[in-house]
Amino acid sequence: MKQSIGLVSLVVRDYDEALAFFVGKLGFRLVEDTFVPEQSKRWVVVSPPGATGSGLLLARASSPEQESRIGAQTGGRVFLFLYTDDFWRDYAAYRSRGVVFVRAPKEEAYGTVAVFLDLYGNMWDLLQPRSGT
Repeated sequence: MKQSIGLVSLVVRDYDEALAFFVGKLGFRLVEDTFVPEQSKRWVVVSPPGATGSGLLLARASSPEQESRIGAQTGGRVFLFLYTDDFWRDYAAYRSRGVVFVRAPKEEAYGTVAVFLDLYGNMWDLLQPRSGT
Protein backbone atom coordinates (compact mmCIF):
# COMPACT_ATOMS: atom_id res chain seq x y z
CA MET A 1 0.00 0.00 0.00
CA LYS A 2 1.19 3.52 -0.77
CA GLN A 3 -0.51 6.65 0.53
CA SER A 4 0.43 10.28 0.90
CA ILE A 5 -1.13 13.56 1.94
CA GLY A 6 -1.46 15.66 -1.17
CA LEU A 7 -3.09 18.87 0.05
CA VAL A 8 -3.78 20.53 3.36
CA SER A 9 -6.62 23.04 3.35
CA LEU A 10 -5.83 26.40 4.93
CA VAL A 11 -8.81 28.66 5.61
CA VAL A 12 -8.06 32.20 4.40
CA ARG A 13 -9.93 35.50 4.35
CA ASP A 14 -9.04 36.43 0.78
CA TYR A 15 -7.34 34.53 -2.03
CA ASP A 16 -5.22 37.40 -3.31
CA GLU A 17 -3.90 38.51 0.09
CA ALA A 18 -3.03 34.87 0.85
CA LEU A 19 -1.22 34.56 -2.48
CA ALA A 20 0.71 37.77 -1.76
CA PHE A 21 1.98 36.20 1.46
CA PHE A 22 2.65 32.63 0.37
CA VAL A 23 4.03 33.44 -3.08
CA GLY A 24 5.39 36.94 -2.42
CA LYS A 25 6.90 36.53 1.06
CA LEU A 26 7.53 32.80 1.43
CA GLY A 27 8.46 32.17 -2.21
CA PHE A 28 5.95 29.35 -2.72
CA ARG A 29 4.96 28.63 -6.29
CA LEU A 30 1.42 28.94 -7.56
CA VAL A 31 0.40 25.46 -8.69
CA GLU A 32 -3.21 26.19 -9.66
CA ASP A 33 -5.70 29.04 -9.57
CA THR A 34 -8.95 27.98 -11.20
CA PHE A 35 -12.36 29.59 -10.85
CA VAL A 36 -15.13 27.10 -9.93
CA PRO A 37 -18.30 28.84 -11.21
CA GLU A 38 -20.85 26.40 -9.76
CA GLN A 39 -19.54 27.17 -6.27
CA SER A 40 -18.46 30.78 -6.94
CA LYS A 41 -14.99 30.10 -5.54
CA ARG A 42 -11.45 29.55 -6.68
CA TRP A 43 -9.35 26.39 -6.38
CA VAL A 44 -6.00 27.87 -5.34
CA VAL A 45 -3.03 25.62 -4.61
CA VAL A 46 0.48 26.73 -3.62
CA SER A 47 3.55 24.68 -2.88
CA PRO A 48 6.99 25.35 -1.38
CA PRO A 49 9.86 25.48 -3.85
CA GLY A 50 11.10 22.00 -4.67
CA ALA A 51 8.12 20.23 -3.09
CA THR A 52 6.68 17.26 -4.93
CA GLY A 53 3.26 15.83 -4.26
CA SER A 54 2.19 18.18 -1.47
CA GLY A 55 0.70 21.62 -1.26
CA LEU A 56 -1.66 24.03 0.45
CA LEU A 57 -5.19 24.54 -0.76
CA LEU A 58 -6.01 28.16 0.07
CA ALA A 59 -9.71 27.91 0.91
CA ARG A 60 -11.59 31.19 1.31
CA ALA A 61 -13.92 31.12 4.30
CA SER A 62 -17.53 30.92 3.14
CA SER A 63 -19.45 31.06 6.43
CA PRO A 64 -19.18 32.84 9.79
CA GLU A 65 -18.04 29.58 11.39
CA GLN A 66 -15.22 29.19 8.87
CA GLU A 67 -14.28 32.86 9.29
CA SER A 68 -13.93 32.26 13.03
CA ARG A 69 -11.25 29.63 12.31
CA ILE A 70 -9.00 31.89 10.23
CA GLY A 71 -5.66 31.99 12.02
CA ALA A 72 -6.77 29.52 14.68
CA GLN A 73 -7.09 26.21 12.92
CA THR A 74 -5.12 24.38 15.61
CA GLY A 75 -6.06 26.24 18.77
CA GLY A 76 -2.73 28.02 19.15
CA ARG A 77 -0.39 25.12 18.40
CA VAL A 78 2.14 25.06 15.59
CA PHE A 79 0.07 24.16 12.54
CA LEU A 80 2.46 23.37 9.71
CA PHE A 81 6.10 22.33 9.48
CA LEU A 82 8.06 23.80 6.59
CA TYR A 83 11.20 21.74 6.03
CA THR A 84 14.19 23.39 4.39
CA ASP A 85 17.61 22.33 3.19
CA ASP A 86 19.15 25.64 4.41
CA PHE A 87 17.61 27.06 7.56
CA TRP A 88 19.74 30.22 7.77
CA ARG A 89 19.17 31.15 4.11
CA ASP A 90 15.40 30.91 4.49
CA TYR A 91 15.31 32.49 7.94
CA ALA A 92 17.21 35.55 6.68
CA ALA A 93 15.11 35.80 3.51
CA TYR A 94 11.82 35.58 5.41
CA ARG A 95 12.88 38.17 7.98
CA SER A 96 13.97 40.53 5.19
CA ARG A 97 10.47 40.18 3.66
CA GLY A 98 8.74 41.01 6.93
CA VAL A 99 7.78 37.52 8.10
CA VAL A 100 7.29 37.62 11.88
CA PHE A 101 9.12 35.03 13.98
CA VAL A 102 7.66 34.41 17.45
CA ARG A 103 10.29 31.90 18.58
CA ALA A 104 13.96 32.51 17.88
CA PRO A 105 16.11 29.95 16.08
CA LYS A 106 17.09 27.05 18.27
CA GLU A 107 19.24 23.99 17.83
CA GLU A 108 17.28 20.89 18.84
CA ALA A 109 18.21 17.21 18.70
CA TYR A 110 16.07 16.89 15.56
CA GLY A 111 17.39 20.03 13.78
CA THR A 112 17.41 23.82 13.61
CA VAL A 113 13.98 25.37 14.12
CA ALA A 114 12.20 28.70 14.58
CA VAL A 115 8.48 29.51 14.70
CA PHE A 116 6.91 32.10 12.42
CA LEU A 117 3.40 33.40 11.82
CA ASP A 118 1.57 33.40 8.54
CA LEU A 119 -0.50 36.46 7.63
CA TYR A 120 -3.44 35.20 9.70
CA GLY A 121 -1.50 34.25 12.83
CA ASN A 122 -1.18 30.49 12.28
CA MET A 123 2.13 29.25 13.69
CA TRP A 124 4.59 27.42 11.47
CA ASP A 125 7.90 25.71 12.20
CA LEU A 126 10.72 26.53 9.81
CA LEU A 127 12.83 23.41 10.24
CA GLN A 128 16.05 22.05 8.85
CA PRO A 129 16.13 18.45 10.07
CA ARG A 130 19.41 16.94 11.15
CA SER A 131 20.85 14.36 8.82
CA GLY A 132 19.39 10.96 9.56
CA THR A 133 16.21 12.26 11.24
